[in-house]
Amino acid sequence: MLSMGFFDRNRRDLLEAGIDPSRLPPGQYHTDRFPVLHAGSVPRYKDLSKWTFTVSGLVDNPFVLSYEEIRNLPSQEVTVDIHCVTKWSKFDTKWKGVPFSKIYELAKVKSSATHILCHSEYGFTANIPLADVTGENVALLAYDYDGVPLEPDHGYPLRFFVPKLYFWKSAKWLRGVEFLDHDQAGFWEQNGYHMYGDPWKEQRYWGD
Repeated sequence: MLSMGFFDRNRRDLLEAGIDPSRLPPGQYHTDRFPVLHAGSVPRYKDLSKWTFTVSGLVDNPFVLSYEEIRNLPSQEVTVDIHCVTKWSKFDTKWKGVPFSKIYELAKVKSSATHILCHSEYGFTANIPLADVTGENVALLAYDYDGVPLEPDHGYPLRFFVPKLYFWKSAKWLRGVEFLDHDQAGFWEQNGYHMYGDPWKEQRYWGD
């Protein structure tokens, strides 16, 4: 008899726990942990008084916000599944932050904008189609996870959060969003990752 592989066992365990395994995209396994993946060192902030978040690009109202101003904007709490390109998925994660729709509204985005480029510490960037962070899509400037501020490894003080796509698109240590009229490869996309990153189509790397 052939032994059951890890991914099949993982899905069987979900079924036995009363969880629908169809929540897992192809090639993913479920975990209760929250693994960490990033390039370079983790920024540490002792004082956020000079920290800023910048909105730029194809907008009629570019602006800069302090962390306090971010926290004073209307907030939203969501509970959603997340999926990492390294093949783990975590269910029912709880996030809180500013709805991206609020940033979109304040910026008065020009009709020519089609994409955003997230700018983070150390020059890290991530590209996302505007259509995937507007409308009914979940998209936040997240500052809390599971009821407490983000840990440094997970993006404190602010993380872009777009659970529709592989989790590398949810850029950690966010410092700004730029509206563009074209797609522009971000850090991981320049280094072999897919330009879009749909978990359900296994768009992990170039050519997928």
